[in-house]
Amino acid sequence: MNIFAVMKSRLDAVLGGLMAAGKLPPGLDLARVSVEPPREAGMGDLTTNAAMVLAKPTGMAPKVLAELLVEALKGVEDVTAASTAGPGFINIQLNAAVWRGALLDVLKEGRAYGDSTTGAGEPVNIEYVSANPTGPMHVGHARGAVMGDVLARLLAKAGFAVTKEYYINDAGGQVDNVAAALRMRYLQALGRISEADVQGALERKEIQYGGAYLLPVAEALKTRDGDKWAEVNDPAAWIPPLRDFTVEYMMKLVREDLKDLGVHHDVFSSEKALVETGKVDDALKFLADAGLTYTGVLEPPKGKTPDDWEPRPQLLFKATQFGDEVDRPLKKSSGVGTYFASDIAYHKDKVDRGFKNLVNIWGADHGGYVKRVQAALKALTNGEGKLDVQLCQMVRVLNNGEPVKMSKRAGTFVTLRDLIDEVGKDVVRFIMLTRKNDAPLDFDYAKVMEKSRENPVFYVQYAHARGRSVFRHAATMFPQADLSDAGLAKADLSRLADVDEVALLRFLANWPRTVEAAALAHEPHRLAFYMYELASQFHGLWNKGNDATELRFLQADDAAVSLARLALVRGVGLVIASGLTVFGVEPLEEMR
Repeated sequence: MNIFAVMKSRLDAVLGGLMAAGKLPPGLDLARVSVEPPREAGMGDLTTNAAMVLAKPTGMAPKVLAELLVEALKGVEDVTAASTAGPGFINIQLNAAVWRGALLDVLKEGRAYGDSTTGAGEPVNIEYVSANPTGPMHVGHARGAVMGDVLARLLAKAGFAVTKEYYINDAGGQVDNVAAALRMRYLQALGRISEADVQGALERKEIQYGGAYLLPVAEALKTRDGDKWAEVNDPAAWIPPLRDFTVEYMMKLVREDLKDLGVHHDVFSSEKALVETGKVDDALKFLADAGLTYTGVLEPPKGKTPDDWEPRPQLLFKATQFGDEVDRPLKKSSGVGTYFASDIAYHKDKVDRGFKNLVNIWGADHGGYVKRVQAALKALTNGEGKLDVQLCQMVRVLNNGEPVKMSKRAGTFVTLRDLIDEVGKDVVRFIMLTRKNDAPLDFDYAKVMEKSRENPVFYVQYAHARGRSVFRHAATMFPQADLSDAGLAKADLSRLADVDEVALLRFLANWPRTVEAAALAHEPHRLAFYMYELASQFHGLWNKGNDATELRFLQADDAAVSLARLALVRGVGLVIASGLTVFGVEPLEEMR
């Protein structure tokens, strides 16, 4: 049960009653009224801004309205006290049984605690990773992969029907360029040229990709085709087959890396397939039929000139009608479609498959592309579609504060495979969510393996493992006790009377609200912050018991208080496990 949602509903009922009685104007909009935990301890159990946000529409001073609401709240179920604070906030005290009831919910629901029907089964498409199939995945892809996968899990927990998608950019110049680089490595594998020849071609910019990662691809091509392509000099003859071979090979590596990171996609969509099946042309026709395209010449842009600007007539999309700064090219003057045209077709394909709620996880270097794609979606759905683009900032890989050397295999960057091999998938997944995705992240090998409070993944896992150790001791101390979740639910929870025990009960009750808010805001990092704070409170209670033996979780001469505290310990463990499950991380039973 989301106690905060329940109390918001009860407060809305109070306000409705006051409107019905003529004490407040009818028809007040209660959407901005919130019920939240207080910012400071000692300010009650809940706080509401009702008097602040309703003061203007009621024509009453905030403090006067607050006093009216405080009086009306006295008869509300579970409210034991209410008082005004500051310029018009209201602090509310609840019956302690409410917080004990939340712990019973945790014990009953287990890791499913925090699940909700907020999404009401609405279909959501999350597209993430979508790395060009031109080389191995790097640490930047890792951040987007974790962000997308965990957001998908979070939205599913909140009741949305989620489809996880990967868009393969297998058409256009980049895959042609990697095919050209592969041919040189292929000639090297055949002994026709040397490494120096390849490096010379790179320096002369005859090829754009030269990492050693292409050597096994070239060997595989040689194994399949022998010297078939060595004497074929016409690029039109060898680019298509080598491009297809590279894409297939690279996507196999991508799938393997993602699998080892614990990331799974439901759908892989191909840009090449969109072009070949005519869906790009169909999308442009759709916009033309709606009167949203024209042939024109764009003004030269201020500052850096984008790749798609030409001082000649082009087919343009009326993006400015949908919030973009300028209209956008759909075809170059040569008649070749732009990347944007393919992206429009791809998003139309999503809409045609029944999705109007879309989330795209992109690298920060795509920030300038957001408005045009959002404009396109509005045009495709008559304004009904929603597209949230989450940008992931760069990741710096360090070791004791020093930059890590680039991958020998990739040549120019640290790969996702390097990261997983060094610290394991669970650490990678958790650390990637310890900062909001639009903030840069330092991934320090030494720090993420530290056994200290400064390492959030250790600190949270240590809290879970500590809880399990308490139960191992309890099984010895109370061999006849029923330590199952159902058995602990029968404990006398009124014995949880210490101020920090009650604070921990309150914090556990805040988990459903945290899950719902994080899901609606598309901010899974909030769960990492919550779990860290939960671990901190639990470790604090543990340390308090070290100083005052009567507060230790297990009291050999008092089974009743021990069982109540074991119920609390189990509640902490289950909520941590609930969060780690969303993160795709396995809770540890003991620390090694």
